[in-house]
Amino acid sequence: MFILPPLVLFFTLALALYLTVVELRELRLHWKWWGWWLSVVLLLHFLGYFALRGYAAYRRREQARA
Repeated sequence: MFILPPLVLFFTLALALYLTVVELRELRLHWKWWGWWLSVVLLLHFLGYFALRGYAAYRRREQARA
């Protein structure tokens, strides 16, 4: 009974980190940015991942304008 919640949290954290890596590979950022974003997602979980998605959308929109 008490094992299930930590497993669910670990799984969702692993999923968020995986999605972060997929997004960062597409953005082709410097390795320091990789470390920063991965640590934000690690500390803030899905809130950090959603912040990365917003940042990626902003960068794509700015690059499309240029």
